[in-house]
Parts: sequence; structure tokens; C-alpha cells
Amino acid sequence: MKRNAGFTLIEITVVMAIIGVLAALAIGSYKSSQIKARDTQRKNDLKQISSSLEAYYNDKGQYPISSVSYEINGCADGDTCSWGDAWVDESNTTYMVEIPSDPKDYLNYYYESDGIFYQFYARLENDLDHQVPVLADSPANYGISCGDSNCNYGVSSSNITITADRVITAD
Repeated sequence: MKRNAGFTLIEITVVMAIIGVLAALAIGSYKSSQIKARDTQRKNDLKQISSSLEAYYNDKGQYPISSVSYEINGCADGDTCSWGDAWVDESNTTYMVEIPSDPKDYLNYYYESDGIFYQFYARLENDLDHQVPVLADSPANYGISCGDSNCNYGVSSSNITITADRVITAD
């Protein structure tokens, strides 16, 4: 019998199926890595802003009050400092060259302060992150909008503690 060189339709289908499965696994892993990277950036952003807020407190004796739009007051022009802007006060002290904004366009950071305490919130995309508090076997939801969905991660001034149910306790 004479054998033709080439591949059969079944062989080509099997190879395409294997390549499809491998591509799906790679895309899933890539997407998970992107989510974790954005969550790490959010945590680092809030840590940097917190350090700047503590420096402001050391200079002024109070934290900047939050505005109606939940941005930071205390800029040189007496207005709010928007996300992405420099944070420079009236005496030309620079607290941040650029106040970071959430890496996703549809999510926001949320800041609230009465001058004595502050809380900062963000929405982590990975609800299974070990730093997202858990309430009744489900991820925390602080009841504060961080854009498209509610915030599930928070940091606070060093003189208070945010608990999973958002009860704030003074130290």
C-alpha cells in the first residue's frame, strides 16, 4: 500500500485541542497575575499616602479633612488635592509629588477624615486576598463605594483601628 505524507484530520484536531487547552491555562494565569499586581499596587499606594498623611499630621497637628468628593483637602490653593495631582500645601511643602489613583479607571480610593482620625479604603479585586477581612464566611464589604463596587480593604491613622465590620475603635 502506498502511504501519503501528511497529517490526518484527526491528528490536526487533537493538536489544535491541546494548543487550545494550553492557551486557556496561560491566559487564566496571566489574568490572575495582573489582578494580584494591581492589588499589590493598591496596597502600596495606600501605604505611601498614609506615610504622607502622617508627615502632614506632624507638621500641622491634624490630618487633612476629607471633602465632599472624598478627596484630600490641604493643598496650596485651599482646594482639594485630586488623585493624580501633586500634594503641596500653602507653605510650599510637598507631601506627595503625585497622589496615586486606582490602577483601574472604574475604581477609586476613598478617603475620609475629621482631622483627628482618617480612614482610607480601596477595592481589592481578589476577594481571597489574605488581607481582606472575612465576615460570616464572606469577604468584608465596608459599605463604601470605591467606584463600581464597595471597598473591601482599608487602612487607618495610627491612632485608630478599622475592624472587619467597619467599627472604628480609638487606641
